[in-house]
Amino acid sequence: MTNALRLMAVHAHPDDESSKGAATMARYAAEGVEVLVVTCTGGERGSILNPKMDRPDILENMGEVRRLEMERAREILGVDQRFLGFVDSGLPEDESEPLPEGCFALQPLEVAAAPLVAAVREFRPHVILTYDDDGGYPHPDHIKTNRVSVEAFDAAGDPDRYPGTGEPWQPLKMYFHSGFTKARFETLHEAMTSRGLGSPYADWIARWEDRPQKWEVTTRIPCGDYFETRDRALMAHATQVDPDGFWFACPREIQQEVWPTEDYHLARSLVDVTLPEDDLFAGIQVPAGTGAAPCS
Repeated sequence: MTNALRLMAVHAHPDDESSKGAATMARYAAEGVEVLVVTCTGGERGSILNPKMDRPDILENMGEVRRLEMERAREILGVDQRFLGFVDSGLPEDESEPLPEGCFALQPLEVAAAPLVAAVREFRPHVILTYDDDGGYPHPDHIKTNRVSVEAFDAAGDPDRYPGTGEPWQPLKMYFHSGFTKARFETLHEAMTSRGLGSPYADWIARWEDRPQKWEVTTRIPCGDYFETRDRALMAHATQVDPDGFWFACPREIQQEVWPTEDYHLARSLVDVTLPEDDLFAGIQVPAGTGAAPCS
């Protein structure tokens, strides 16, 4: 184990890592931080969201196709990645619709968290990125990802919990993704309309009162120089992203000018911090030559 700083991002499906925090990860990886994406499910039940990929051969091999897409995105971002091996729960069209037997969202917490605890103890991250307790949006796998991430953060350093999953390791900080905010979309909307461009964000902004912001943004990571890398990684998930669709409606140059950060909420910290932050590793120092985090 080196004495490099280490960042773990825990996501529900392939493509989530490229739509949430991708430029942050690409920046840190380029700066020498060891970055690991942990993907809880294989995305086997995902819909095909790109009309150009809506073919029977793709649908019949969704799990394998999405693994290949994940590998391409991983290479573009310059990070490592591993699957936990759980099965995608799908997104029910109706809240009363039961989830498929054996899917990730229905796993008992300790069963679902055990492989993540093992990954934390093996990789030894100083910082973990994940979703908030609403999952960022109410997909059952996103909500479960939050639950197992919080469980792993709290349990991985306790030698009495999850025996047989490696030597204890205590991460020092945990962040929730906070990029989908009204302020951000209002800023992008105003920048586009002031330049005479059509904006796709008006309806979102108008409906925002239905989904008030729950978590304060505490941390903004400057990473505009890596938006192009982020976009290439996202387009690698060709089944999930239409290159002519919503994700790319705002020109990259405008995003870099008016909102060149990816934003987070500091949910847990075992080190002293001063808010707001512009660095996920603020307050963390790795003793030279040990690879270990300082005791809190």
